[in-house]
Amino acid sequence: MTEKIKAEKKTKGSNKEKVETPSNENKTSMKTEPATTEVVETHKRELHTIETKKAEIHKTEDRKIAKAPSVKPVKEKNPGKPATRLLFTGRRKEAVSRVKVVKGSGKIVINGRSIENYFPRSVDQTKVKQALTLLGIEKEYDVHVNVYGGGTTGQSEAIRLGIARSIHLASPEYHSKLKEHSLLTRDSRMVERKKYGLHKARRASQFSKR
Repeated sequence: MTEKIKAEKKTKGSNKEKVETPSNENKTSMKTEPATTEVVETHKRELHTIETKKAEIHKTEDRKIAKAPSVKPVKEKNPGKPATRLLFTGRRKEAVSRVKVVKGSGKIVINGRSIENYFPRSVDQTKVKQALTLLGIEKEYDVHVNVYGGGTTGQSEAIRLGIARSIHLASPEYHSKLKEHSLLTRDSRMVERKKYGLHKARRASQFSKR
């Protein structure tokens, strides 16, 4: 009898052990399932907000395009006719000149004054007229100049560059002659700055033995 009772108890214990208990993996999956659903929902919301913002931006752009005034093409008055008034800028050192070349009798006016009055030195006058005299057209154009900055040499060379460039723009056949005498390129040389310990850019003090 005792042996039978012991055998029954053993069988009951084995049956209890066979009862399935939820594993750790199932527990973790149960815990992570609601978290993953929340992430997916937040991602969907973010995508929705981005799409709505893009749609709003496209709408505003369409409204701007609709409100923008229509641009009409500008027609040239005389497309085949060469320009009678030519404007150009010339520079040298610190001087800047704005030159206006017009068909005329050969007058040169600088800042409302005649060339003889503005540049008393003949060297500066020849520099201003160099491009015109080289091409032999000094009596075909009137030149009106507005110049500022620098000294007389800088201003005269700036005016020369402006006149040469404007003539070249009017008639490109003069290109080779003007280029030969380097009248179309800007002279990039500038005054070298003063250095500390020296009198000028490179002038040092006189050597003293004692």
